[in-house]
Amino acid sequence: MKQVLIRQGQAVIEEVPAPEVEAGFVLVQVDHSCISTGTELSGVKRSGAPLWKRALQEPDKARRVMQSALSQGIGAVRALVENKLAASAAGIASGYSASGVILKVGEGVQDLALGDRVACAGAQYAHHAEIICVPRNLVVSVPEGLPFAAASTVTLGAIALQGVRRAIPTLGETFVVIGLGILGQLTAQILRANGCRVIGMDLQSHRIELAHQLGMEMDIQPEGDMPIAQAARLTDGIGADGVIITAATPSDGVISTAFQMCRKKGRVVLVGDVGLHINRADMYEKELDFFISTSYGPGRYDRHYEAEGLDYPVGYVRWTENRNMSEYLRLLSEKRVIVDPLIGGTFPVDQAGEAYTSLETASPRPLVVLLSYPKREEANLIQRIRNPTAPKAHSGQIRIALVGAGSFSKGVHLPNLKALSRMYHLSAIMNRSGDSAALSARQFGAAAATTSYKQILEDADIDAVLIATRHNLHTRMALEALSAGKHVFLEKPLALTVSELDDIRAFFEKRTLPTPILQTGFNRRFSPYARRIHQWVHRRTNPMILNYRMNAGYLPLDHWVHTTEGGGRNLGEACHIYDLFTFLTGSRVTDIQAYNIAPATQYYSARDNFAAVIKFEDGSVATFTYTALGSTDYPKEQMEIFVDGQVIVLDDYKRLTVVGSKEKGIQSAMVDKGHREELESFGRSIQQGGTWAIPLWEQIQATEIALRVEAQLR
Repeated sequence: MKQVLIRQGQAVIEEVPAPEVEAGFVLVQVDHSCISTGTELSGVKRSGAPLWKRALQEPDKARRVMQSALSQGIGAVRALVENKLAASAAGIASGYSASGVILKVGEGVQDLALGDRVACAGAQYAHHAEIICVPRNLVVSVPEGLPFAAASTVTLGAIALQGVRRAIPTLGETFVVIGLGILGQLTAQILRANGCRVIGMDLQSHRIELAHQLGMEMDIQPEGDMPIAQAARLTDGIGADGVIITAATPSDGVISTAFQMCRKKGRVVLVGDVGLHINRADMYEKELDFFISTSYGPGRYDRHYEAEGLDYPVGYVRWTENRNMSEYLRLLSEKRVIVDPLIGGTFPVDQAGEAYTSLETASPRPLVVLLSYPKREEANLIQRIRNPTAPKAHSGQIRIALVGAGSFSKGVHLPNLKALSRMYHLSAIMNRSGDSAALSARQFGAAAATTSYKQILEDADIDAVLIATRHNLHTRMALEALSAGKHVFLEKPLALTVSELDDIRAFFEKRTLPTPILQTGFNRRFSPYARRIHQWVHRRTNPMILNYRMNAGYLPLDHWVHTTEGGGRNLGEACHIYDLFTFLTGSRVTDIQAYNIAPATQYYSARDNFAAVIKFEDGSVATFTYTALGSTDYPKEQMEIFVDGQVIVLDDYKRLTVVGSKEKGIQSAMVDKGHREELESFGRSIQQGGTWAIPLWEQIQATEIALRVEAQLR
């Protein structure tokens, strides 16, 4: 299917795989999508700016890069920057407002059906593409008779409507709207529909005239005297009941002007993006209220609402983003808001470049333009596309597919697979979003991009899969791949429940033929530091005491790792260390005791702060402290091992020292946790056969420890 991508300051059209419908989502064949002059045009400009200029514009990100350089080394930061530049060159998806017809309905969606006319929102979903996959709460029905073109502005309308709701207008009040771009034009009309008098203000006279044509009564002329004085005259000296700012400027003057235009006890609502250095005197004497309006309304930026479909009860939250979207479309269908004169043109999707250019070069500049999409009798549901620039596989290479092109895969696994090109041929990248799969394939030289896991499993030319999806999908996807005869590298964790682990165990117990290899991504054991420690302790004559501390850092409680998708940090991250203990002792576990703290506030999770004591058959005892309470300025991971008169100290996978022995330690300029080495070991296991890089019993034991600790933490 065709999709618009932003690449180095230009809008380009690419063929990408069509998405698959998911539970709680609908698949929509797009008829029209809307391009606004604000968010999208700024994104185009930003993508074309050189890296140094973007660093100046985003100093916080530049500062984090410098901090990474200090902690991880210049080499790691150079690789990160190179990957970012390559990703920017590949392109990014664009678009957040569209309309069309439902092609498929995902499991759990009861109130929408195949063929329904709908409008869709969401920067993560409603892209400029022929087919989009959108969660239920970001989809609304289009009223009968309302054209798709008008309905495709649904996101902009909902943003304007939410700004008006924040102002709490009452019949007969007077409002000033500062900035008569698309949001200002819609805001003025919605205020009129609320029975308010509207004063419009903009630096461009033609926008003021357009607003008058659509019903606005009064204006503040840019060439007139002070705007504050004009507003006072137009309100009989009282001042405006409220001001809604829909302008975009870095100047602080706009916010000051808005405050001074208001009457006593008035209110100001910020919808646009302006400077926010506030002068207390502007607000204090009048006792003004200042409100921020967040996008389309309640639910925005709430993953539970948007992605998981958990609605807010209407009795408690009358106007959610979904209900705002619906109400805007109703206003359009009843002609109480008119949008057609605001649309600067409609371009076929093949002319997306010209559409974006028109937003900058046309005079006067259009407020929005639309893209239209071809009317196909059959939807373009091709879910796999080839990358013609990819290298061909050679004899002896392992043909591998990566499943889940998230930030970790793009930052770690894909660069390592590329570096190991003599061993691996990247045959495909599969991701839930086709644009991400296609862009990653272009960036890392994969032979194909797809949104279909089934096609990966059915492809006889793929030998192995690397699964790096959300944790709750790991076990099922691994078993499906193993059953299809594929070798599996499974990012940790191996399982989130006892029953899932039992399924893994049962699969291998029932197989009589040679089985595909399963390797869980327990990378710590493959680091040069762990390998050197293993050499030393392998010759020991006594049990060991192992103390490991992970200063993990805080994650907000609504982070996906804490949800059913992630399973929590013990199952999702601490399992690395349980595997490392198993690797170093080479022994079975005999007892586990875990103790956690009960935080005094609900800011911290009790499951993020615990200590576990693990006893092994060989007599060794390991203690593991995991905490989110500490400062991230302190090193993340440290280990001490007391054995045979020696103390072995591992400092954050950058330095290894030994006290009480002639053995020499090792040191590196950057953190090395064995990510590349684990892929090399997986490849050797496939090519050479014989012993797996991680024996199955050790993978199962590390997961069993995590599950038993989890049970005690709960």
